[in-house]
Amino acid sequence: MLDLRKLRLLRELAHRGTIAAVAEAVAYTPSAVSQQLGALEREAGRALLSRTGRRVTLTPAGEVLVEHIEVILADVERAEAALADSGAGLPATVRLGAFSTALCTIVLPAMSDIDRAGQGVELTVTEVDPANVPDLLRGGQLDIALVHEYDNVPSTMGPGIEIEPLLDEAVYLASPEGSVADGMAVVRSHAESRWIVGNPGTLCHTMAVRTCQSQGFEPHIAHRVDDFATVLRLVAAGAGVALVPELGATDVPAGVVLTALPIGRRTRIAYRHGSRSRPAFTAVTGELQRAAQSFHGTANGRGSAHRGGEITTEGLQAGHAIRRPRPDRYR
Repeated sequence: MLDLRKLRLLRELAHRGTIAAVAEAVAYTPSAVSQQLGALEREAGRALLSRTGRRVTLTPAGEVLVEHIEVILADVERAEAALADSGAGLPATVRLGAFSTALCTIVLPAMSDIDRAGQGVELTVTEVDPANVPDLLRGGQLDIALVHEYDNVPSTMGPGIEIEPLLDEAVYLASPEGSVADGMAVVRSHAESRWIVGNPGTLCHTMAVRTCQSQGFEPHIAHRVDDFATVLRLVAAGAGVALVPELGATDVPAGVVLTALPIGRRTRIAYRHGSRSRPAFTAVTGELQRAAQSFHGTANGRGSAHRGGEITTEGLQAGHAIRRPRPDRYR
């Protein structure tokens, strides 16, 4: 009989690539992971790993077994979801991972509504980069997570993860007030400008670089900043231009022009395969959906000025700019 805990370790090795990475993820020592995988090979009656020095790869038999492990673990998730559904009430802790721009705009409103509903669901939140979500979900460190992808930077969750749509956003070119071209022409007009992009390895960094490359130039990167509120303040200070998704453009300083581009970002809810129907998960995702709809309705329906930034957003669509008066000095 194959042991489920050892099967999980083999699946982790298939995704993480090294014994050391698996050990760190599951809080074991590398030697303990090696011993457990060796025991699994004895249970399976064949070699599952090929060892060359310190390198470990799956044998063909190991690869076949991992394919079946994904099915087995999804069935276990469905069984646990069915048991939870058969019980009385929803008391549960749900661990949610989310990227920074979704926290204030979607997650916090959803948390407030969950608390008011009084269903006994406790939501704990961790800020995570979407690139790390698949491993965190598969490893059991998270239950649900928000992830995103751009039109020109599709993301791959890999096996064992299922997703559901949450929010589609526009992407804007943020620049100091001045002449503004339409659509992608505004990107080309900044071929000689300084650029503010995310840190290497993030989807936002890759999206900005690829967008510039698609217009025939490499961006002159002056600043690497992941927080979009800070990015917009740098733009207002004349430090450069940047690409900003809609969730990151909720508090735009005076003196900044946003030009909507024909590029989109899609936010999705990710789960371990088979776990989606747990009552507590359904309660949380229902509130996330309502918060996303509320945000999207507000973003599409803004027609009045917001004091402080003097933001007007009538007729937002690709190729249109939002202008804000520049203050006498940047604060």
